[in-house]
Amino acid sequence: MFTKIARDLLLTLLISSVAAGAQAPTAATRTLTNPKFQAAEDFISKDHDRFVREIIQITEIEAPPFKEEKRAAAFAEMLRQSGLTEVEIDAEGNVIALRKGTGTGPLIAIAAHLDTVFPEGTNVKVRRDGTKLRGPGVGDDSRALAVLLVMIRAMDAAKIQTASDILFIGNVGEEGPGDLRGMKYLFQKGPYKDKIKMFISLDPFGAGNDVTIGGIGSKRFKVTFRGPGGHSYGSFGLVSPAYALGNAILKLSRMQVPSRPKTTFNVGVIGGGTSVNSIPFESWMDVDIRSETKDELSKAVVTFTRLMREAAEEENRARSVAQGRIEVEVKLIGDRPFGQVAVSAPIVQTASAVIEALGMTPVYGLSSTDSNIPLSMGIPALTLESGGSGSRNHTLDEWIDVEKTSSVRGIKAAMATLLSLAGIQ
Repeated sequence: MFTKIARDLLLTLLISSVAAGAQAPTAATRTLTNPKFQAAEDFISKDHDRFVREIIQITEIEAPPFKEEKRAAAFAEMLRQSGLTEVEIDAEGNVIALRKGTGTGPLIAIAAHLDTVFPEGTNVKVRRDGTKLRGPGVGDDSRALAVLLVMIRAMDAAKIQTASDILFIGNVGEEGPGDLRGMKYLFQKGPYKDKIKMFISLDPFGAGNDVTIGGIGSKRFKVTFRGPGGHSYGSFGLVSPAYALGNAILKLSRMQVPSRPKTTFNVGVIGGGTSVNSIPFESWMDVDIRSETKDELSKAVVTFTRLMREAAEEENRARSVAQGRIEVEVKLIGDRPFGQVAVSAPIVQTASAVIEALGMTPVYGLSSTDSNIPLSMGIPALTLESGGSGSRNHTLDEWIDVEKTSSVRGIKAAMATLLSLAGIQ
């Protein structure tokens, strides 16, 4: 009797805490207690060694921005080997695979990105140290791609049918200069345009309780300083794009931005020049500016643009312009839109109910992910963690821990959210 009362009280409290999404706890409970879901969870545990091997396999295929073709082809084949037959690579390079449901629910998409931040020639060999895997891109986002594969196999092994069709995606263009091109094509031009009604993006790793419900907007620029150039000795004293660039970086490093709403800037890449004994005729940098609000982002962009012009003018005053002046071009090369879904929305409440049922506390946050695109279009979307732990994203010493218990728990949270939304039959 006590057990039944306690269970009923827990369910009542769970439902009352999410009044705006009242069906979410019921759907989550129904999924987590479904014998087929529990069979799928058991399969994931038994299949974990293969899952780890697939993380390594994916990581060791280079996938720089705009050069994801080899990884895309391999991932498409891995999807087929995992049981899906409707697999294709769209015109932008996204790998898309449909798992059919009964057709009585809305189409749901779940994605992990194929690309990494690392250029061609980077050593992407994975080093294993116990349960830790070390290598560029091993977490971001190779682990999440492998999670998609093990989910599909688990659902098939447990003979799970869903009301919704589920679109599994390995997308291009999430990192760096990709400017979310894969997601923009998927939602604005591709064959599933206007058909996807809910979207989940899987991030690198994490226990499973972080839920990204908002997309941070960002703008990216290529700033190019141009001048007459010349011989380092014979033309000494002429204006130099390199000095203008150095001054511009210094000015940017001192730009004041608010901590709340969080606003950031970064110089990610610099270049220019032809030889050590030549004054460059061109020097450039790529700059990323982000903020939690449109207003602060706009303010930061205005200040940044002014500082770049000041740097050019200060160089023109500092040295000779007898052969020509320094000119500066500030070119927009990336624009990630804002967007947010309410905590009370069914998609968020479903994820929250799953997380709470698994003994964790949901933590809501903002970030810049593939979810930015659907969120900016008013399509319910969120970004979830893919399990395990890790650190050092976007560095050569990136690592994840694939310790089985934590790893499986994170996969379970993501899969339960997906199946609760898709309507497990």
